[in-house]
Amino acid sequence: MSRAVPEPRKTLDPDRVAEWLARHPDFFVGREGLLQQLKVPHPEAQGATSLLERLVLDLRRRAEQAEWRLEQLLESARHNEVQFRRTRELVLALLEAEDADALGQALATQMAENFQTPAVALWCPASLTDREPRPPQPPRQILDEHASQRLAALLDGRASRCTRLTPTDWSRLLPHVTAPHQAGSCALARLTLGEPLGYLVLASPDPDHFRASMDTLFTEYLSDVLARLVLRPGPALHG
Repeated sequence: MSRAVPEPRKTLDPDRVAEWLARHPDFFVGREGLLQQLKVPHPEAQGATSLLERLVLDLRRRAEQAEWRLEQLLESARHNEVQFRRTRELVLALLEAEDADALGQALATQMAENFQTPAVALWCPASLTDREPRPPQPPRQILDEHASQRLAALLDGRASRCTRLTPTDWSRLLPHVTAPHQAGSCALARLTLGEPLGYLVLASPDPDHFRASMDTLFTEYLSDVLARLVLRPGPALHG
């Protein structure tokens, strides 16, 4: 008499089990004891832990991540509020300037005190200063051909840009500020309002203060405000 050959043990496909449980989320209702018997890998140590303990660990981790994300959002909101207040104070100071030199001084003061930018230059063509009773005072400068060519070359066809500034360029573009011994950095922007009106230079002796990867939205916004104020009619800005 031949012995019966046992049939091979059948095992369930884990993916099919997972799919079935996903379609029957109420499977463990009334089977809470089964939940307590299940063992899963411990996420931080060798061995296994109960499913309930693992769920508690996962929930705690999610809570910590949510708390971290909330703190990041709050920090971003606080930073944006500070930047808004500083920008508001800057624009109001520019609007209150009584003449073109006061405009430049207000710009330099606000940028140094509120935006950690110690060097500023506002380059405008001579046609905008001919009507003034005296030569422009720093940080305003009369835009000559040499400065215009160098600023245009640094911008490289763009409306604004952040880049390194060599000591030679610093001495030429910010002649009223002592040049650093090594390269500094700057944010440049064109002043335009239907026609070219000059250039805005914001500079720092720190070569990494204005990095090429930085966004220049603020610099462009500031240049747009200055372009309108430079052309503002009446005696306030033109003597």
